[in-house]
Amino acid sequence: MTKTQRSPAVSSPQAYRENLFRLLGRKSPLRVLAQTAPALDAILRKHPAKALRTRPGAGKWTPNEVIGHLTDSEWVYGYRLRLILSQENPAILATDQDSWVARQRHNDREPSELVEMFRTMRRFNLAAWESLSGADFKRSGQHNERGREPLGMMLRMMAGHDLSHLEQIRRLLRAM
Repeated sequence: MTKTQRSPAVSSPQAYRENLFRLLGRKSPLRVLAQTAPALDAILRKHPAKALRTRPGAGKWTPNEVIGHLTDSEWVYGYRLRLILSQENPAILATDQDSWVARQRHNDREPSELVEMFRTMRRFNLAAWESLSGADFKRSGQHNERGREPLGMMLRMMAGHDLSHLEQIRRLLRAM
């Protein structure tokens, strides 16, 4: 998350991680990851594209942009997973998610197209996550903002991230 998207409660890297872990609780990270695409499908069935593209306020993402962000995140986490598996303690760079969402014009895209891209990447990435050994989950990269991140931690963060943004989408849609 960028500073503009963070709430005061999650302004530090450690607070950000803890918030994601709290959202995940005792849920299985792999099960959460497997359920995200169907949850997005349910949102698409219930809400028209026009509602998903409605901006809730200045400087805030639309539900469609949140879906685009989840799609971007899937690509990024898949890359990080493969980088950590193939290199010793590689550098992991943060992204400027606001810039990614804006520059890719996610709100101009069809919600179903974004969800299909997400689903495809998630299927490949989930297969990779499911194939990891216990030793693999201990491999880590060095995030430039958050420090050392083992794959086991990254998996839990990713699942919490999904839950956070699914709830964000639902909250935005309820407010309309």
